[in-house]
Amino acid sequence: QVQLVESGGGSVQAGGSLRLSCAASGYTYSTYCMGWFRQAPGKEREGVAVIDSDGTSSYADSVKGRFTISQDNAKKTMYLQMNSLKPEDTAMYYCAAGLLGRLEDWARDEEYRYWGQGTQVTVSS
Repeated sequence: QVQLVESGGGSVQAGGSLRLSCAASGYTYSTYCMGWFRQAPGKEREGVAVIDSDGTSSYADSVKGRFTISQDNAKKTMYLQMNSLKPEDTAMYYCAAGLLGRLEDWARDEEYRYWGQGTQVTVSS
């Protein structure tokens, strides 16, 4: 049974930091690309960052320089370090796993097979 379980969300003031985690189980973790997505109320879900099996990463322009994606293959866990948070980062954050044909397609949510339930991040001004 595949499970992706996010944790680490919470409420923080603008300029603060949070570290999200995504613990995976039930599939061969090392063969999948892992991504973070987010969805704010009234908005479409958007890709935040991705990391592939050899550690190559990519980021949405809105988070470049502020967020860092990483993973620990031994622990089957992915992380998202979020610094310099802004109110516009407020959203439900989801992790996802997929066998992407091309890393360039990472922000397309249809490329991902497995999804977590999400963790809420709220940034106040």
